[in-house]
Amino acid sequence: MKMHDKVWFPVLYMFLATLFFSAILIVFGAFTRQRVEDNERIAFERAVLEAVPIELAKRISPAEIHRLYVENIRDATPQTGGALLYMKDDSLIAYALPLDGPGFWAPIKGVIGIAQDMRMITGIAFYEQNETPGLGGEITKPQFRNQFEGKKLATGGVPLEMRLPTEALDESSVHAITGATQTSTRFADFMNEQLRAWRATVEER
Repeated sequence: MKMHDKVWFPVLYMFLATLFFSAILIVFGAFTRQRVEDNERIAFERAVLEAVPIELAKRISPAEIHRLYVENIRDATPQTGGALLYMKDDSLIAYALPLDGPGFWAPIKGVIGIAQDMRMITGIAFYEQNETPGLGGEITKPQFRNQFEGKKLATGGVPLEMRLPTEALDESSVHAITGATQTSTRFADFMNEQLRAWRATVEER
């Protein structure tokens, strides 16, 4: 009887094939892990810079992003409520508060910039999201993000209200994304929850 006719041969063959391809994946993952981590770090650093009032070139290299981040951004401390600090000439210009929570399909991660007065928003940016392109994915587009700039956090109640596209706005509200109710609602919920917690922490220091 030939070896490949034996009962145990298919099991052995599948085991060896699985072992071979698993080893390839492990080796490939080891070689690419550092690159993935570097890309994730740069994406976060870019989001921080886009959220605070720093002028960024339309085309900017990862090395330049990292240089600007290191030169201008200070790490979060317990006193800052988890927000990073944008400093210029040793003066606080803005806070950069990381935000994260559940979207409609997957976690949404971003950064919201808040001026030194702790009220005016300087910008918002996202570095991780997997919402539906053309719908919830519009949170990354300028049309949605730009409306945050210059808004003011309400002193009571909801810091920043998300209203229907047909409703009028005031200084503490922005429009939700048309056709993406779940993404807009979920983002507004965790954004406002984290803004309230941040403000309460910083104000009591």
